[in-house]
Amino acid sequence: MSDSPIPERYHGVWQRTLLQTPASRDTTTWVRWLQTGLWHGDLRVPPGADRRTPAGRAEQQGFGGTTLITRPDATQPEVCTWQRTIDLQPPRSTPDAGHMVFESPDCVFETGIHGQYFEVWERLPGSTGARMALAALNAQGEPTDERLLLAGRFLMHLRPRRTAWPVNTAPNDTLADVVARHPQHADAWLDFEISFGALEHGVWTIERSALPALEGTARPCSLTREDEHTALVHSDGLAPRWRVLEWHGVHAPV
Repeated sequence: MSDSPIPERYHGVWQRTLLQTPASRDTTTWVRWLQTGLWHGDLRVPPGADRRTPAGRAEQQGFGGTTLITRPDATQPEVCTWQRTIDLQPPRSTPDAGHMVFESPDCVFETGIHGQYFEVWERLPGSTGARMALAALNAQGEPTDERLLLAGRFLMHLRPRRTAWPVNTAPNDTLADVVARHPQHADAWLDFEISFGALEHGVWTIERSALPALEGTARPCSLTREDEHTALVHSDGLAPRWRVLEWHGVHAPV
């Protein structure tokens, strides 16, 4: 495998500045897409939602997994497919894929393939160069679906929920639908973390999180490579040992 299956032009953290659909125009939802050489994480926090309540938190979106760039038709722009390993929302009935056109090195236009939408993404300064993807190890030393992703000076932590979806969950149900049908289990389905912020001078400051109580917190955080396959993470709330999936451009403890 090459050093990066995903072209370098995609690497970094992207802020969505526009979502246009036939029915609406959105420039206010807080969205960050972090892309490493293979792995991605995405968090979307709508404005105005009362995230102190289960219903408000259920309006958030977030997911993570691997990314695939293809060009199946030479007459069309290349296709970016976000292959979701974990998702705050229930499973979709269609792939998450869009045609991508770079307007400039730091601005890319996305046009939906399986839905009618147009999005504008702008890369954040300071989000290229170093990149890292780690998978948390369980007590048996096996990798889990929990991820730490680093792009430049930005760090994202993704931890899936521990509870399976109810058997009556239908394709394209929303988390709000599930919580409304089973309010007694809302806490279990909302126990899903994606936290994003800057890691600078050994301190990770969380800007936004699917767990709102974490927002604005600053915690000591260091990441060091123990050997070719293992990294050590020293930070409250994070596992101590992680499997190295990617480690590029990082030459000293972070």
